[in-house]
Amino acid sequence: MDYLKTTSDQAHPEFDVMVVGEALMDVVTTGTLRAEHPGGSPANVAYGLARLGVNTCLLTAIAPDAWGRHIEEHLSGAGVVVLPGSTSLARTASATATVAADGSAHYDFDISWDLAPQTPAHFPKILHTGSIATFLEPGAGVVKSLLEQAHRHCMITYDPNIRPDLLGSHAEAKAVFEDLVTYTDMVKLSDEDALWLYPGMTFDETAAHILGLGTSLAVITQGAAGSYLSTPGFDVTVPAVKTNVADTIGAGDSFMSALILGLLNRETEGFAPGVLEQLGRAAAAAAAITVQRPGAHPPSLEELNGLLESQRVG
Repeated sequence: MDYLKTTSDQAHPEFDVMVVGEALMDVVTTGTLRAEHPGGSPANVAYGLARLGVNTCLLTAIAPDAWGRHIEEHLSGAGVVVLPGSTSLARTASATATVAADGSAHYDFDISWDLAPQTPAHFPKILHTGSIATFLEPGAGVVKSLLEQAHRHCMITYDPNIRPDLLGSHAEAKAVFEDLVTYTDMVKLSDEDALWLYPGMTFDETAAHILGLGTSLAVITQGAAGSYLSTPGFDVTVPAVKTNVADTIGAGDSFMSALILGLLNRETEGFAPGVLEQLGRAAAAAAAITVQRPGAHPPSLEELNGLLESQRVG
């Protein structure tokens, strides 16, 4: 598997990755400072993929207002194709992130999520979804329908990116999550996601449980403690890349983007331990670059390759 290439260099008539999920404006407050950045976990993943040279489209729901136009320009500027029908809301959603002294962020949301029913004419190589879009109705039902249509035609990746304040009961949210896992090939959880969904379980127990639901690869990120990648046959732990942290906004999404790029380039190599380690190291490097700068600003392919090369040389 080689990260030193871009999937858009390969002739392909349709999109390599289709991302389905929310796009919103992150309003970041740090003390007396306030800044606005386009965000939303799925939109960040799409943006990160495009920055890595992946032929990417996004199905989302924004409004034809100032924030919506700003988000679309931000995504298009990186090369993301925002699919027709995505400008469908009366008001673009927002998430207010209050950043603590250690760089962690607490979120308050103003969001609605709705999509028209979808029947794709073509399926991508990978369909990625997650976050609020898979839990918040009425749009969550459309997302599930898309997974039901797509899972026999392409790889599906899923990051639930749990936001407890926007969910119903724990039992309801867990049932939704586990129902969707059955359609997936890879699921990524943060340590906070894993502990919220499965309190009392160790991370390896959580990964084994998720694999038992039918996915092929379970990934649990643990911030500075690294990440755990598990398949039915193998598992590896990959250390985080030490770096100075500006904030953690978008770190998990950058990790996810690099992970998807690795899955695209994996081809027939399977999930041997060496492949898992390479997937994890590239994803960790992408997250490390992102946390060095405020907001969700993922690396370019050149930046990612540069850090990976420096690690090999070092």
